[in-house]
Amino acid sequence: GHNFFAFFIGAVVAGFVAAVLITWIQRNIKTKEDAAIGIVFTFMFALGVIGISWLTRQEGVHLDLKDFLFGNILGISDLDLVMTSMITLFVVLCILIFYRFFFVTTFQPMVARTMGIKTGVIHYFLMLLLSFAVVASLQSVGVILVVAMLIIPASAAQLLTHRLVHMVILSSLLGLSSAVLGLFFAILLGTAPGPAMTICATLFYILAVVFSPKKGLLMKAINKRRVRYQILKEDALKAIVRMHEVSELSREALRERLSLSNFRLRSVLNELEKEGFVRLHGAEIQVSRKGSQTAYEMIRKHRLWETFLVDRVGMR
Repeated sequence: GHNFFAFFIGAVVAGFVAAVLITWIQRNIKTKEDAAIGIVFTFMFALGVIGISWLTRQEGVHLDLKDFLFGNILGISDLDLVMTSMITLFVVLCILIFYRFFFVTTFQPMVARTMGIKTGVIHYFLMLLLSFAVVASLQSVGVILVVAMLIIPASAAQLLTHRLVHMVILSSLLGLSSAVLGLFFAILLGTAPGPAMTICATLFYILAVVFSPKKGLLMKAINKRRVRYQILKEDALKAIVRMHEVSELSREALRERLSLSNFRLRSVLNELEKEGFVRLHGAEIQVSRKGSQTAYEMIRKHRLWETFLVDRVGMR
């Protein structure tokens, strides 16, 4: 019959065996991590599908393959809730207690070995916790979409913070929010909860990709634009100083030299005047002492870099 404890134990054992096989292939066959995961995951997934198909042909047994693949959140029993709560508590406690061991083993395995930490034991223990988390999520989102719920919230959190502690907390909150919002929209729209949860998690990731304070596309575009404008101001100031030395300086000659529109040139000159580098009197441009010093410093630095690139790096 359908026994929850048997299902839980079998799934945890299968997940742990998969983790052991992936690690063994990685270390002994010299296969890349993503390739090893793909090989073992698809092989054991195929075995699972064959096993379920074989069981459903037995008399008095009914197992819906769709529930394993995509979850069935409405079929969660009180016992499932109790077991999930116990797994959550156990995993969180293990992370709190062994956080430093997980941290050093994951990011600096050589340092961990010199400290006397058994990295192999910690690695397999981490894989066991991962198996627990996967099994606890199967009834909600299924075996296919559980991969998305493991990866996407953590990837979004990684874009929002540089500290691992903050990333763990943030990824947990994003995962929880994705599950709650996904279930809400699934009920509202009459669709499957598992895919709705995954879509919500992906939307959080897209928001992080665009609006992340340091790594987001919007901030990168703003910084890139700021750098371009700074370079343009520096080029304009150098051109003004050089032209001032050899001839009468006019806006039209400066515009032609920098290949700028009248609007762009006016904006750059106004900015230079605000910073105290130039003084504008109608069409006339005067260089301040501060502007002159700054321009010559930039020219000197550029010449030093050019000399280094030619003499040491070998560029023309």
